[in-house]
Amino acid sequence: MLPGIIIAIIVFSILVLFHEFGHFIMAKAVGIGVTEFSLGMGPRIFSFGKGETKYSLKALPFGGSCAMVGEDDPDETAPNSFGSKPAWARFLVVFAGPAFNIILAFVASLFLLGFGGINTNDVHAVTAGSSAAKAGIEAWKDKVTAVNGHRITMGRELMLYLLDHPLDGSPVTVTLERDGASRDVTLDPHVKGYRVGISYMAGEENASLTDVTAGGPADKAGLKPGDVVLSINGTATPTGSAMQQYLAAHPLDGSPMIFAVRRNGEELSLTMTPEPYEINDLGFSAYYVYDNWDGNIFHLLGSGLRETGYWLSYTFTSLKMLVTGKVGVRDLSGPVGIVSTMGQAVEAGVESGGAGVAALNVLTIMVLLSVNLGVMNLLPIPALDGGRILFILFEVIFRRPVPQKAEAAVHFIGFILLMALMAVILFSDVLKLFGK
Repeated sequence: MLPGIIIAIIVFSILVLFHEFGHFIMAKAVGIGVTEFSLGMGPRIFSFGKGETKYSLKALPFGGSCAMVGEDDPDETAPNSFGSKPAWARFLVVFAGPAFNIILAFVASLFLLGFGGINTNDVHAVTAGSSAAKAGIEAWKDKVTAVNGHRITMGRELMLYLLDHPLDGSPVTVTLERDGASRDVTLDPHVKGYRVGISYMAGEENASLTDVTAGGPADKAGLKPGDVVLSINGTATPTGSAMQQYLAAHPLDGSPMIFAVRRNGEELSLTMTPEPYEINDLGFSAYYVYDNWDGNIFHLLGSGLRETGYWLSYTFTSLKMLVTGKVGVRDLSGPVGIVSTMGQAVEAGVESGGAGVAALNVLTIMVLLSVNLGVMNLLPIPALDGGRILFILFEVIFRRPVPQKAEAAVHFIGFILLMALMAVILFSDVLKLFGK
């Protein structure tokens, strides 16, 4: 938990610093005075002055501020005050904070892609006998470029599209590219079949079961993870590859299957009956293929833009699902949930590939959080930057500003409601932390 807390504090500090720096640099550019630029909240630990601005580091490592002249004082009439500037200047100052978070996400994504690889749209697996296989889709030969007319440039975009448009059995049109030629295929995602509920490695090692689905046919028959499959229906399966070949040549049809397995030095014969199932599935996968950066800086910049665009789409899709009720408040995460996620990302990275992989995992979360902070702050909600932009747009459209006291009251109410929502999310995070 401690590594997650420390890393979360560092990441939050970077995100807030960039956000407030956006406000700061634009305020300076349009001639608005900045009285204090601070990182953190609460009492000052350290500060120094330069020109009209005091730069401060505060005790609590969350939040930050860019205090501008007259920002919250409707009676301030100084020429360098926030309220004395035209609407376009105030708009740019308010908009710059969220914009800098998007810029930070782009810059961070360049490091993520440069060291971690670039997600491609290559098909990497096709289910035997599926509609995709019948349509001639082949792994490592085809690239997915569109689904139902929706452009796909990376595998995770396909995953996001399916999250927002779940398969319901209706035909799906997939556009593919092979050797520079494009073609459309129509797939029937409705699949009927039989399953046994086992996982294994299809290599040249023993056909050892890595997982057995709880409550599935294999589990009911007594198979367990770690069992080495010696034969199926009398046909020897000396390796995982041989087992895969047997199952491919003998499609499941509901007939009983006799598995001879070795467990703790003892040979057992177990009879299993596959169970029927119906699902909706494209019949191919194109999600998790990554190519190393080829050293072309323009390729990296273009990929960085696509990566940032993906996370923007991800954020807007999540908001849409929240508004439409597809996800609830319980699915949201606040500081506690993010700290927990950071800790899990570090641990998983260290276990799978060391400190480098852990750093890439944290960088991925940082890109997501930076985009989220930018987008959420642009929502037209009082107390957020988007709420302030809404009042500025009102002024532009109706050619008169909203009374400062009325605007301040609306922002205060919005702040109270946001704090209430944060309290609910915090409570939910704590419950999830304890598995409730």
